[in-house]
Amino acid sequence: MLSLLKRYRRFLLVAALLLYPLGAFLLGGRRGRDPNFIDRGVIALTAPVQQGLTAGIDGVVGTVRNYLDLRGVRQDNDALRLENLQLRATVQVLGEARAENGRLRKLLSYAEAAPGPEIPARVVGVNPVAKLLSVRISSGEKDGVFRGMSVVTPDGIVGQVIRSTGGYADVALVTDPQSRVAVRVQRSRARGTAAGAGNGPLQLENMLRTEDVEDGDLIITSGTDGIYPPGLVVGRVTHLEKKEHGMFQGADIQPAVDTSRLEEVLVVGSPYSAMASGGASAEGAQK
Repeated sequence: MLSLLKRYRRFLLVAALLLYPLGAFLLGGRRGRDPNFIDRGVIALTAPVQQGLTAGIDGVVGTVRNYLDLRGVRQDNDALRLENLQLRATVQVLGEARAENGRLRKLLSYAEAAPGPEIPARVVGVNPVAKLLSVRISSGEKDGVFRGMSVVTPDGIVGQVIRSTGGYADVALVTDPQSRVAVRVQRSRARGTAAGAGNGPLQLENMLRTEDVEDGDLIITSGTDGIYPPGLVVGRVTHLEKKEHGMFQGADIQPAVDTSRLEEVLVVGSPYSAMASGGASAEGAQK
């Protein structure tokens, strides 16, 4: 018993000091009296302890409350951050849809104004081989696309169909080094050839030195090669070079269409491609 009292003497002393004011209050009831020297001593001893306990409890309660508040703020911030990301993604999708609608509307307006039938298609692939600059489009023989047909956009010519299957076709671009397009200067009607030169500008060839050509002239298709209908935009003359000797003059032609950014195109026919497609159909029917 004595060992227990010695072990817990501090705890018992604090408990007695804290319980004494409560006992005095209960014994005194409603009657008020002036505190004696014992009351004053007990109050003097217990007040700091009570103040410390109260401060500790208030601190714990405040810490818990602040933690809960901060946790709620963090959850709100996470929710707002997620909503912001979703809104940004929606804005990007809407912006892309708006840009696509603009391109398709321009393509549709061009198709409605064109004299012949046009077949719309999307670019679904790019040839990685540098020896042949070509793209693959999402329309093929089942859509009426055949070898030899020309491919354009409202801005100008793109290339020529070189291979067609059931649902796809390959298009050699005008920038391909093997490409040749019969052209004329829109202003002076002078004729020449636009030759592909890789990813750079086209080269103006077979233009006589006596022909009227100037920097900035618009170059259009002449229609004499049986590939492209006449009057389609090819590009503009830059870096005109008139040699002192020889029959021809040269120049660069900046293409009207950036073939590295193609997304939607139109496939148009020509007299030769129409005959080729008709011949192919007849040959297939005979087989």
